[in-house]
Amino acid sequence: MVGRLQAEMEDLVRVINYQHRYIQGLHLSQAQKLPQIPQTHLQTGGQYKDCAEIFKDGNSVSGLYMIRPNQAPSSFMVFCDMSDGGGWTVVQRRKDGTESFDRAWVEYKHGFGDSESDGEFWLGNDPLHYLTSQGDYNLKINMEDFDGNQRFAKYKNMKVDDEKNQYKLHLGEYTGNAGDALPEAHSRPSGQWNSLGAGQLGVKFSTYDHPNKDDEKCIRHDMSGWWFSKCESGNLNGHYYNGPYQAVMDDGVVWYTWHGWWYSIKSVVMMIRRSFEATEVGVKWVICALQGGFLSLGTTAQQQD
Repeated sequence: MVGRLQAEMEDLVRVINYQHRYIQGLHLSQAQKLPQIPQTHLQTGGQYKDCAEIFKDGNSVSGLYMIRPNQAPSSFMVFCDMSDGGGWTVVQRRKDGTESFDRAWVEYKHGFGDSESDGEFWLGNDPLHYLTSQGDYNLKINMEDFDGNQRFAKYKNMKVDDEKNQYKLHLGEYTGNAGDALPEAHSRPSGQWNSLGAGQLGVKFSTYDHPNKDDEKCIRHDMSGWWFSKCESGNLNGHYYNGPYQAVMDDGVVWYTWHGWWYSIKSVVMMIRRSFEATEVGVKWVICALQGGFLSLGTTAQQQD
């Protein structure tokens, strides 16, 4: 009986592996058609560069907006989150596992998923490069576990290189209460270089069909595209599990410094914002308020005179 059960399990594993290869083949065949789709230049005149500019222009409602960053060949739609100071461009969302993040390099390049109806999506590595090349951008990651606990991680000065440099991720100083699970993407707080050494700062992006040589062992089972800093220390594009964890491998939505390797997080939102925009808006608001106060004082004085 044990032998028969083992044989049945081996047959099931073979079927699952075959189906997985078949799905990857479908993804790849569809992904190869993406570069053939013509890009349309939309609303090029007076186009916003990011959600921070949209917020600065008086738009305070979260939702979909059209932007065109510097050097971007065309405009594209983004979801702007106007909470927490406003002006955040959402670049990733995980919440229920409806979207597969086991995607090819070209799919991560252009982006995929449903950002229009509060669904799961990845904005795209090209858009990330265009956005973060415009100035100093902060990255904020909001996370929630299956018990309703919430944590966040913030990084200053996020940069994503172009495709030629394999969309290498660079991060500045970390703050937050979720822990720093991307240590190889930036220097230590003491100012020393990370363990990769001087000149090697940053982490390259990898997918199953385009792995970096340092990430090949991580890619084998993680089934996602990500900046693999120390493998699974922080992989927010991992396989979605409907519960803290139901697998024998650490391939879930992982943020090691919060819940360790063996817990798959319930929901994640990654968003970026130009660091000076919110401050600039605040300063202008103060100036306007002060001017209004001075005008009021002047009017009162005239009335008293």
